[in-house]
Amino acid sequence: MSMVKVQDTGFKGRGLFAVVPIKAGTVLFEESPLVSCQFSWNSSYGYLACEYCLRPLETAESNVRRLTNDYTINLPYPECCTVQEQLSSHTKCTDCMEMYCGAECLQNALQLYHRVLCLGANRSDTNHPINALVEFWKNIHFPPETSSIMLVIKIIAMFKQHENTSKLRTQFEDFVSQTVNQDLMIFHKMLGENFSQQIEQLYDLICNAFDPSSDKRLHWLSLSGFRSLLALIGTNGQGIGTSSFADWVRNVTDIEMNEMQREALDVTIDNLYNKLDDVVGSFLNNEGSALYARQSKVNHSCAPNTECRFPHSNNVLALTTIRDIDAGQEICISYLDECALERSRHSRQKMLSENYLFQCKCEKCESQVADPDETSEEEGSSEEEQQMDDDSD
Repeated sequence: MSMVKVQDTGFKGRGLFAVVPIKAGTVLFEESPLVSCQFSWNSSYGYLACEYCLRPLETAESNVRRLTNDYTINLPYPECCTVQEQLSSHTKCTDCMEMYCGAECLQNALQLYHRVLCLGANRSDTNHPINALVEFWKNIHFPPETSSIMLVIKIIAMFKQHENTSKLRTQFEDFVSQTVNQDLMIFHKMLGENFSQQIEQLYDLICNAFDPSSDKRLHWLSLSGFRSLLALIGTNGQGIGTSSFADWVRNVTDIEMNEMQREALDVTIDNLYNKLDDVVGSFLNNEGSALYARQSKVNHSCAPNTECRFPHSNNVLALTTIRDIDAGQEICISYLDECALERSRHSRQKMLSENYLFQCKCEKCESQVADPDETSEEEGSSEEEQQMDDDSD
């Protein structure tokens, strides 16, 4: 029996609600995405991840050495690195040499989209239409990344690769609920002030990569369809982060050891994180984005009762409760990060309005409705640097 159900919320549209009382720490469900991809800049900077599931492909030691640029680092307890034991399973597409964590992920990619997207010997050809499209996107969407043109590319490839697209169409069109005006607002946020010209350039590059006249089924290849697809991703994309080093830290802290060993380990971990902070700051993970059919029904709250986790170090999402939930209560996550949640109601409302096109009426916002609609200078400057969590309404 499912612990949750989808039902109408009124002004927020659909939402997820508890059917029974649920304790904190409960995994409500795990879900694989309809499609996922690594961010383009993240890949360019050498963050190695499975093309299909985003599982790390480098060991924790290799990961921390590369990120700190210190190749003298030797991590203790190498058995706590899950990637180490999986190295023999790593495989490649024999045509384009794209990397996968195993044969299953390679086969899944081939069945869904990779037969269309495999560039073969042209993988490094910057003039290839798909590579040109990715490079153009990178030049208008610098880190910190919140979306990727590769989601668009993969979705189009999925439709091109499958003869019967009715099921795919139903899955993806279930996300589309934005008006044209909302589309324009989303594009402005995603692409900046020159969004109109950039959309046209992106669309031209899409047409070069996927000839619209070659398949009349692909309404995504019309200008209006392309705009809808961008809006779909802009409003529903969920960020993913995986890290072999973070997995090693988590595993090694669970080992039983004496107090002296524990203290030495803690010092080692602290020193490593300090080195990482000096060199790469918060850019520690293999980062990407995905679309999840069930998770996309979960609405936002500034006092969330669940959060999205990635316990298997891949793109499988686990929606997990962070406090007790009563039967009939709505299941909510936060579309903002922890720092943003601590800011004033006015600041939170501004961020949500600009990025997700709604005014929040959660219990926290309603309890602070009488607070002044002002933003301090310090908080205002922080808002400019705020990195939003990609998520969906």
